Amino acid sequence: MTPNMIYALMIPLMAFAVWRRVRGSFGRQPIRRKRMIARIVTFSVIGGLLALSGLHNLHLLEGLLGGVLAGAALGTVGLRLTRFERDAAGQDLYIPNAWIGGLLTVLLIGRLAWRFLVAMPQLQDPAMAHSAPAMGNSPLTLAIFGLMIGYYICYFAGLLVHHRRFERAQLAT
Repeated sequence: MTPNMIYALMIPLMAFAVWRRVRGSFGRQPIRRKRMIARIVTFSVIGGLLALSGLHNLHLLEGLLGGVLAGAALGTVGLRLTRFERDAAGQDLYIPNAWIGGLLTVLLIGRLAWRFLVAMPQLQDPAMAHSAPAMGNSPLTLAIFGLMIGYYICYFAGLLVHHRRFERAQLAT
């Protein structure tokens, strides 16, 4: 598989992932415990794999870990700004802060677009295609991925805890 084919496959997958992320950052969202647990596990595995791939370069690992810590702090802020409610059908909902979700999405899209713009001229020349930079071979890119990973692990874990408290408070009233 040539690098152009890899990018041709990655771009639609990333666009779909971003679309799903944007859709989940705005408005009322239903509480889906199993999906949240699956996302926590998925993000943990992705973070672990990125950390293992970053062991060959300490700067990459530092970027990833810095992003994870900043993401966890941002996830804590996001939890404080999240509201819980119950709809007319009795389904529990949460309303995430749109500014934080929007900021994370813009950061990710901006960084990926920048990396594509840097990599594309090298991919156009067949002689340089073998030396094209990898998408995750930058400490800043891994810091942004770490920011996303840390945020969503902290946020979804916190949502599960806060939802349990919300259920108990609803039962008490």
